[in-house]
Amino acid sequence: MCGKVCNAAGADCIGADPVKIFLDDCRPAPLGWILVHWPADVIQLLEQGGVTDISLDHDLGDDVRGTGYDVLSWIEEAVATRAFQPPRIEVHSANPAARLRMLQAIGAIERLAGRSEDL
Repeated sequence: MCGKVCNAAGADCIGADPVKIFLDDCRPAPLGWILVHWPADVIQLLEQGGVTDISLDHDLGDDVRGTGYDVLSWIEEAVATRAFQPPRIEVHSANPAARLRMLQAIGAIERLAGRSEDL
């Protein structure tokens, strides 16, 4: 599973092992992480379960298909409405304004999930 790129349906990405997702359009995934290019694919994998960590870029080259912030919005809503248990979340975006906004969203997710430590 290390370094695997998920297809649009997320096939072959979820197995018995914990999953770490790296959302980015141009950087390679670190060893042990699955590279995913689009927010909808990350969300689909989160819905399937088994995701322990995600690292998000904001700008993915096609704002119509979404940004890393869209993943955080989905997680926040899922935590608030369905008691979804979020994975650990990191941001690796180089966009300073978007990074700050994403970190604020992570803080909101932590509060909703009742966690005081970092996700």
